[in-house]
Amino acid sequence: MSDVLEFAGVGVRRGASDLLRDITWSVEEGERWVVIGPNGAGKTTLLQLAAARMHPTTGVAGVLGEVLGAVDVFELRPRIGVSSAAVADRIPDEERVSDVVVTAAYGVLGRWREEYDESDERRAADLLEALGVEHLAQRRFGTLSEGERKRVQIARALMTDPELMLLDEPAAGLDLRGREDLVGRLSLLAQDIEAPAMVLVTHHVEEIPPGFTDILMLRGGEVVAAGPIELTLTADNLSRTFDLPLVVDRHGDRWAARAAAVTADTAS
Repeated sequence: MSDVLEFAGVGVRRGASDLLRDITWSVEEGERWVVIGPNGAGKTTLLQLAAARMHPTTGVAGVLGEVLGAVDVFELRPRIGVSSAAVADRIPDEERVSDVVVTAAYGVLGRWREEYDESDERRAADLLEALGVEHLAQRRFGTLSEGERKRVQIARALMTDPELMLLDEPAAGLDLRGREDLVGRLSLLAQDIEAPAMVLVTHHVEEIPPGFTDILMLRGGEVVAAGPIELTLTADNLSRTFDLPLVVDRHGDRWAARAAAVTADTAS
């Protein structure tokens, strides 16, 4: 397998419920994917598979050229950068921001007795600067705003120079200013040819950063549509994804969606 991600007929079942069904999807080097869908669509489950944190019940899931179930995931996971609420919840509130980032080099949360060389410390500082939070390096993680936390998490996820970057709802909980700042920084990262392949999960097309190339649309654990954003992000596909008549607008390199106007005919 040469793709960053290569899923073939992947399904995940828990009890009597199918969280994912027959997912066939691939991500190649240099691609930046958005995964979008309503609550319960299977987005988080898909990301857990991509992060090598879960195995499929059916089908074959390839991650970074390895097949889940036939590889030591503890050797695979350091090659994957993850930013998610689950990771953030495990970061000690008293941890210094600079340590939140640098400890990713050892794959740990919470600095203890590890020794880091100058190059590690310098890389952590450079990443904080790139995300616009270098001035917070000596602050405690628990004192940060939600937007600051999100940027620090992304810096941490990039610390090991991963081959795959997974972003689970990075703009969730941010106000308009925080969202736009983060979208802009993710856009710069997406347009960096040296950046890893990226997969970003969101509920909102307004949060898609410019520079993202493709979109996967999920509903009820199944693929509604997948492909280049310009061709795939249509009103019809988005309406089927959210089971609601929607209008999709594009303004330059940004997207927006709203409910279609209800007429007297449609209301009756």
